[in-house]
Amino acid sequence: MNRLPFNKPFIIGHELEYIADAVAQGHLSGDGGYTKRCHRWLEEKLGTRRALLAHSCTAALEMAAILCDIRPGDEIIMPSYTFVSTANAFVLRGGVPVFVDIRADTLNLDESLVEAAVTPRTRAIVPVHYAGVPCEMERIMDIARRHDLLVVEDAAQALLSTYKGRALGSIGHFGCLSFHETKNIISGEGGALLVNDERFVKRAEIIREKGTNRSQFFRGEVDKYTWVDIGSSYLPGELVSAFLYAQLEHAEKITAKRRHICAAYTAQLVPLQQAGKLRMPPVDGAGNGHMFYIILDSLDTRTRLIAHLKAQGILPVFHYVPLHSSPAGCQYGRTGSAMTVTDDLSERLLRLPLYYEMGDADIGRVSGAIDGFFARGF
Repeated sequence: MNRLPFNKPFIIGHELEYIADAVAQGHLSGDGGYTKRCHRWLEEKLGTRRALLAHSCTAALEMAAILCDIRPGDEIIMPSYTFVSTANAFVLRGGVPVFVDIRADTLNLDESLVEAAVTPRTRAIVPVHYAGVPCEMERIMDIARRHDLLVVEDAAQALLSTYKGRALGSIGHFGCLSFHETKNIISGEGGALLVNDERFVKRAEIIREKGTNRSQFFRGEVDKYTWVDIGSSYLPGELVSAFLYAQLEHAEKITAKRRHICAAYTAQLVPLQQAGKLRMPPVDGAGNGHMFYIILDSLDTRTRLIAHLKAQGILPVFHYVPLHSSPAGCQYGRTGSAMTVTDDLSERLLRLPLYYEMGDADIGRVSGAIDGFFARGF
């Protein structure tokens, strides 16, 4: 029996050709021709004022934390059900993550709980678009305006998802994207910072370039470049950018395929949902097909279903341990609401295999195995 992985990195177009071209061009460090092409693609496609590639979404979040001018003791409101980088980027600046519960329907930050978590020390809100499904950005941006807060969209999973016609990552003051090999559009490792507020563009370039005004120098705006601010080396190498640009050329095709897989899973698992055996994600045309998960009735059922699927060569994966219950989360952050939904759903959610080269027969195999699990009375 062939093993069906949870994820599988892929090549779709000119990745290897562009890498070879970058080598031939003799520019392998950051901000070469392929990096610039990626920047233009992101700016034009997403409508952001400035896109800056980084070596990861983690790096993009770290740049955003610096741009938010996070100081020791400043508070940042965010969900607990997210990857560690969402919090870590701000903790590195001395910030205090304030964890707020998620919605039961989307698993996104519950916008109705955000305002109650605001204190005089709050500096920013970090909505995470879980599974590429948009948070309620209109409400979040309104809260931010009224309390003079900055908004950093963690759009790691959300490239080409939209909210009321606007690209996710382009709505807050900053957006952070991931091109990790588990994402829709990949470069192995990689990310991007989207700067949507003109006030921060110049400083974002400086922070990304080790705290120097090197970008201004190469544009001829200064006669030499020097150290002018804090920063670090956040640029990806040109080989990574060359691979990424080849993927961006097919971004719509990749997204359409992933949406097809999600729709196929949904159609095949509807009977189990109607029977009350599981719950599926909401159908959302604004999403990008990043992830397909099911929510089961208990941790025990999830544990037994994982074992059942693995025995048939299928690798499902659960997701985050909530940050508020992690050792570092307890040390560096605090809760800003009851975490009832987060605690409950994090133990019952199971992600199913989903990758670009997945065929209809593979989808049927997974769905059939899940159906067989419940048919046998598990």
